[in-house]
Amino acid sequence: MALRSASPPKPSTDLRLLDLATEHVRRYGAARLTVTEIAEAAGMSHANVYRYFRSKTALLEAVTATWLAPLEAGLRIIADAPDPAHDKLERLLFTIHRAYRDKLATDPKIFDLFCAATAQNAEIARRHQQRIARAIQRILDEGHGSGTYHINDQGGAVTFVIDAMYRFLSPGTLRADIDSPRAEIENRAVRLLNLVSQALARGGL
Repeated sequence: MALRSASPPKPSTDLRLLDLATEHVRRYGAARLTVTEIAEAAGMSHANVYRYFRSKTALLEAVTATWLAPLEAGLRIIADAPDPAHDKLERLLFTIHRAYRDKLATDPKIFDLFCAATAQNAEIARRHQQRIARAIQRILDEGHGSGTYHINDQGGAVTFVIDAMYRFLSPGTLRADIDSPRAEIENRAVRLLNLVSQALARGGL
């Protein structure tokens, strides 16, 4: 008797709603998304959607969080790696820069959603920035402990790194630079990061 192959598991309702919202944003942009449209596409009432996402804002934040989560996990791996602090700091900052630039190039409407959240200082953007700051602090702490960096104020040093590299880490400025050759932008980032590392090594921060 032939065995029937098992059917793949159906996605949970919240994931199905999230997939529908993501596809809607990709096709039409976030401004045209309504909870009613997502509910109709899912074959349920809009009241039922609110059982999973308390508002349109919460649904859009979940769309943004879905693509940020793997990036943030990768940053934690970099911060915990056994490499020298300078190498890790460079890899971490370029991972962020390239992830943003790639998302802008391949998935612009989702990137626009992230840009809007950042401009509005929305909770999803604040949490993302805090996770970046924690990963940088982990690297700076390690660099200070090994004698690579000489840091008096850990919080101030983290802010210094983020401020210095802002042009390469801000989604808004990356969007403004999208027509500039990638190699040119990254060469500029390397030169600036070398100066940042020299300042961290000299001390006084």
